[in-house]
Amino acid sequence: MNFNPTPRILMGPGPSDAHPRVLQAMARPLIGHLDPEFVQIMDDVKGMVQQCFMTQNHLTFVVSAPGSAGMETCLVNLLEPGDECIIGINGVFGRRMANIANRCGATVHKVEVEWGKIIEPSMIREALNACSNPKLVALVHAETSTGVRQPLKEISQIVHDANSLFMVDAVTSFCGVPLKVDEWGIDAIYTGTQKCLSAPPGLSPVSFSERAVKVLENRNSEVQSWFLDLNLVRNYWSGAKRAYHHTAPVSSVFALHQALSIVLEEGLESRWERHHSVHNYLKQQLEQLGFSYLVDEEYRLPNLNAVFLPEGVDEAKVRSQLLHEFNIEVGGGLGAFAGKIWRIGIMGESCTRNHVNMLAGALGEIL
Repeated sequence: MNFNPTPRILMGPGPSDAHPRVLQAMARPLIGHLDPEFVQIMDDVKGMVQQCFMTQNHLTFVVSAPGSAGMETCLVNLLEPGDECIIGINGVFGRRMANIANRCGATVHKVEVEWGKIIEPSMIREALNACSNPKLVALVHAETSTGVRQPLKEISQIVHDANSLFMVDAVTSFCGVPLKVDEWGIDAIYTGTQKCLSAPPGLSPVSFSERAVKVLENRNSEVQSWFLDLNLVRNYWSGAKRAYHHTAPVSSVFALHQALSIVLEEGLESRWERHHSVHNYLKQQLEQLGFSYLVDEEYRLPNLNAVFLPEGVDEAKVRSQLLHEFNIEVGGGLGAFAGKIWRIGIMGESCTRNHVNMLAGALGEIL
């Protein structure tokens, strides 16, 4: 009855390979979720998440659920029925934000562009001119479905000039490319643990500015989700006496603590540079094999490479061969790009020249 999964080389859109120290942390003895030692771990995790987000936001913590729950946490707490919001859509996850905002009862104004392109600042300015009083504007920093890296700083200024909140999805960018919450004026942000952080999936770090907290505290209605209600859960993550909210996933938090420690030991800027350097090496190897990129080089995510295969190659067949003959996982396309592209991840512990060499060698043999 034992289950022993086949060891894989994870080079898809997530999860990425985990450091042995992270896996060892998950095997540590369980303690209670209100144990003083676990409360200390929570405080350490909060401080390290603040460092990795580059923020001083007091309301920074980890949602006990994956990145999509982080997305929902931001939206259900900041939006109420009748509110207006603007959401940029250039892939799967912008569309998901719009879906959740609709479920909150908000009026959603969509700024949609072709998948693989960025949302231009002029498009947000135009949407703000057409929308009388949007409470928030939301964008995906790193669109996992297309490999687009969205510029944020200029748009943030435009949003704040309109007296709106600026919300960002950073699931695939966190700890892999520059992300500066305070400097860029981001009011609400969420991420996941299984991408460039290289922790197990299942947790979602989030952070809210003081502007966002004031919106939360002045709601006219209850948050539609009890579990994700920041008015309740934030008392579990701060203060001398923690208010019971739910049973936290203790082993996963141990793993996250270790993963964040590894990031800070390496240093954020060094980690960003490593992802950029290995991306350039991967690009060179792929182009020699006949692959081409979906996204213009200026806006390409280094850690999530969306590529077209050489003409005439059966993408599903080759992807299956990689998995079953070489134990290498890469991702297929989503939505409009299903069956048309691969999504190759070089994230966190999977971001090494050796990973690239293994993939290029396997592809050279198959093709």
